[in-house]
Parts: sequence; structure tokens; C-alpha cells
Amino acid sequence: MTHSFGSFCDDFFVEMCVNTQLDLPTQRDTILAFFERIQKQFPPLSNFIRRDTGEYSLEQEEQGQRVRWVSFDVDRIIAGWAEPQDLKAAYDFQVAILELIPYMLGVSPLDIDSLDVTFSMDFDYQGNHDEVITDALLGGSSFSALAEMAGARAIGCCPSFIVALSEDCRVQARVAVESRTTAFDVRNEKYKSEEPISLYFTVRQYPLPTSEFDSAKAFLNQCRLGETLMCDKIIPCFVQPINSAIAQRR
Repeated sequence: MTHSFGSFCDDFFVEMCVNTQLDLPTQRDTILAFFERIQKQFPPLSNFIRRDTGEYSLEQEEQGQRVRWVSFDVDRIIAGWAEPQDLKAAYDFQVAILELIPYMLGVSPLDIDSLDVTFSMDFDYQGNHDEVITDALLGGSSFSALAEMAGARAIGCCPSFIVALSEDCRVQARVAVESRTTAFDVRNEKYKSEEPISLYFTVRQYPLPTSEFDSAKAFLNQCRLGETLMCDKIIPCFVQPINSAIAQRR
């Protein structure tokens, strides 16, 4: 678990997400006890935030940037790490959160709807993101036939694809690429330099609702599978073409 995925993009993140069947607790004492326990175990996480959306988050910041975080809202819990130098350290942090939530938030195996590990990559580009994505990922496809028409300009290209990785379809992989370009940007040829192209690769497991489900063990298996697929499929087939398409425009 020593891959340097951050070297292929401008920003790299890894997140663990537990999606629950039932709403999470909203009692003040429960919420504070959960985050106080995390802060005791990981002291650099010291910035506690309640957002207007109802999400609660405990974050570690460095130079004004969020580095690590644990958050939850109505029915999901997320633990993330930006630019991890060591993926194992990131996984250990996320497993520690998984091991806390049954006791601190009452999330049992029966309550877990799905468990995700997501590798996210941002690519800085000031220009038409949709054209980059179209050229990089859809060239020669049936979709590209529209973009190749005289005078046509891509203004909405955010491809997403999900595959089942197990016979029962309970283990899945999803890749999605997101453009931040709007028709207004293209029409006026004014692009927001701070808005990146984003790629999200998620390995998700829908567990069988049994008491034997070990979320920490399952999560680490998903991490290993995710890294293998990142190396074998996502980097060569998605990331490198995006980087090449960007480089050709600079």
C-alpha cells in the first residue's frame, strides 16, 4: 500500500464512507462524546464545525487547508485524508473511525447499507473541461460523433460507469469524471481557474445484514482491491488520457 497516486494529479484524496439505513443520533451528548473521543485519539483534529446543512465535522487544518476530517450528517459517516503521504496511515485512521461508530453512534452491521472507499483526483485546467473529458475518454466512441459535428462544442460531459465485481453484485466499482464548466463559461470564454476537473473512483460493498460482518476487514479488502484497480485500470485508462488532453492544450 505504497502507491503515490498523488503524483498523477494536482490534488488527491482518500475517503471512507459508511451509509446507514437509519438516521444517525442527533442528541448533543452523543455527538460531542463521539468527536471528543476522536480528538483524544487524534489530537491534530481540533476544528469542530456544524454546517448549515446539518453536517457535523471535526477537521485538521494546515496552512488553511483541510488535511483530515471526520464528518456525519443524517445517514452517513465520512473519514477523509487529503494528500496522504502513506496510504496505510490513511487506512489506519479510517479503520479507527469504523471501530468507534458501533459503540459511539450505535451503528450495527444491520444498520450499514453500504461501505465505500473512494479515491478522488483533481486536475487543474482553466478552459473547457467538457472538451478535455470528451477528447480524453470518448474519442472514437458513439458519443464523440456529436462533438465532431461542425460548430459543435461540448458543454456537458460527466461520464459515470458502475460495474459489479462479485456474482451477487454486492461489491461494485464506480468511476465518474466531473466537469465544472457551464454553458455560460463556454459562451463567454471565461473559465474559473480554481475549479478543477475531478475523477472519483469508488469501491462499494453492500454487506449481508448479519452480525458476522466485519466492517474494518471488509474496508481493508476494498482498499486493496481499489489500489489494484487504480494501478491496472484507472491510471492508464482514465488519468493518463486526461493528463495528456490537458497537456495538449497548454
